[in-house]
Amino acid sequence: MHGRTFNLLLAFFCHELLIAAYYFQYVVGLNPCPLCIIQRVVVFALAVWFLVLAAINAKPGTLMAKLVNGIGVLISLAGVAAAGRQVWLQSLPPADIPACGPSLEYMMDVFSANEILAELLKGSGDCAKVDWTLLGFSMGAWMLVAFSLFALMFLWRALRK
Repeated sequence: MHGRTFNLLLAFFCHELLIAAYYFQYVVGLNPCPLCIIQRVVVFALAVWFLVLAAINAKPGTLMAKLVNGIGVLISLAGVAAAGRQVWLQSLPPADIPACGPSLEYMMDVFSANEILAELLKGSGDCAKVDWTLLGFSMGAWMLVAFSLFALMFLWRALRK
């Protein structure tokens, strides 16, 4: 699970996740919440990182392999954090769900970059809404599984000899 072909396959998988996200947004009509947008950014970062790994093709057990896979763990954990927060918000009783925040367009016009990032990371009532499920799991839950598997794979790659 470290060769060029496998990394290219994982980059393609990330590409397909993004295609699915845009399909649900523009064809089905499901607007992404702030945490969904963060997850898209992380998926894009993972796709780029898998392409970098394919180009580097570091040999297992080397310091380079540990470094590049350690960075992959960190990128994946950012996705785990965003998807985990979304799943947590979706599990709250209706009375405990935070109020919906301003739209991203409004925030970009009015807020500073730090304020926008803080607001996106916090999530909102929009993030607690479940519009779609597969086998009883929301998109956020599926992304939590995907990011967790990426993190475990990178960790395994970094620690193997």
